Amino acid sequence: MKKLLLTGVALSALLAMAGSANAAYVLGMKGPGAGNPFWAAVEAGAKAKGAELGVEVIVVAPPAESDVQAQITQIEDLIAQKVDGIALAPTDPNALAPVVDAAKAAGIPVVFVDTRGINDGVTFIGTNNEVGAALAADFMCKNLPAGSEVAILQGLISQSTGQARADGSKKGLEGCGLKVVAEQTAEWDRAKGLSVTENILAGNPNIKGIFGSNDNMALGAVEALKAAAKLADVMVVGFDANPDAAASILAGEMTASVAQAPANMGGFGIQALVDLKAGKTLEPWIDTGTVLVTKENAEQYK
Repeated sequence: MKKLLLTGVALSALLAMAGSANAAYVLGMKGPGAGNPFWAAVEAGAKAKGAELGVEVIVVAPPAESDVQAQITQIEDLIAQKVDGIALAPTDPNALAPVVDAAKAAGIPVVFVDTRGINDGVTFIGTNNEVGAALAADFMCKNLPAGSEVAILQGLISQSTGQARADGSKKGLEGCGLKVVAEQTAEWDRAKGLSVTENILAGNPNIKGIFGSNDNMALGAVEALKAAAKLADVMVVGFDANPDAAASILAGEMTASVAQAPANMGGFGIQALVDLKAGKTLEPWIDTGTVLVTKENAEQYK
C-alpha cells in the first residue's frame, strides 16, 4: 500500500514513518491544526480522502504560519526523502518558489492548496478569496449606512490569500460608499486580532464595521469590542466560518462569516497527487467555493 504524507504537525514523525514507506505523497499545510479549526478541517479532509483511497496520511507543518524558513527546510528535507508528490500551502509563495522548482526538477509533482503559488504550471486547489471577501463586503454594505467607517484586519499580505482578501474586501467596501479608515495586519492570529483592534478603536472611535480576513482575527476583534463595550455598535464579519465563529454568530457576537470548504482542500489535494501520479491532467484551478454564513445557517458550521 502506498503511503501519503500530509505536512502539518511534526517533521521528525513524518520522516520516521516515511522511511519505511514504499511511496510517499506530501501535502504541506502552512499552519498546524491545533488551535486553528481551519487547518484542522483541512487535515480531517485529507485523512478522510486517504482512508477512501486506501493510502496513509501523515501531517506535518511549520510551528506558525509566519515561520517561512521552517517550511522551506521541511520541504527541502522531504524532497531529499524522494517523496512522490507534494500538495503545498505555501507560507510565502515567493520564498517557497525555489523549493517548488527543486521538487519539480527532481521529478516530484506539485500542486498548491489554500494559497496560490507563483510557479508556472502548478495547479491551485482552493478558494477564490477575492470573490469571498467581496461577498463579505457586500453583506456589510447592505447592513451599514453609506459613509460608515469600517476597518480591515488583514492576514499576511505576502501570501496570495491575504492579498486577495484585502483587495476584495476593500474594493467592495469602498465601492458601496463605506469609508475604510484602517487596514492593518494581525497575521491571521486571534491575540493579534484583539490588540490590533484595540489600536484601531483608539484612533477611530466611530467605527461601525470590521472585516477580519480570517475568523481567528475576527474573534479577536470581538474580544476587543466586548472589552470596550462597543460590540453592540460594531459589526464584525470574518472569513472561514470555523466552528468557533459559527458559535459566535449564533450567540449574537460576530455578525457573519464566509465559509470555505477546507475539508475539500485537503481531500482534493490528496486526490490530485494520486491523479498526477497516475498520469492524469489537472485543471489550472480547482475552486472549492464560498458561502455567506449568518444566523440563518450558522448551525450547519458548528
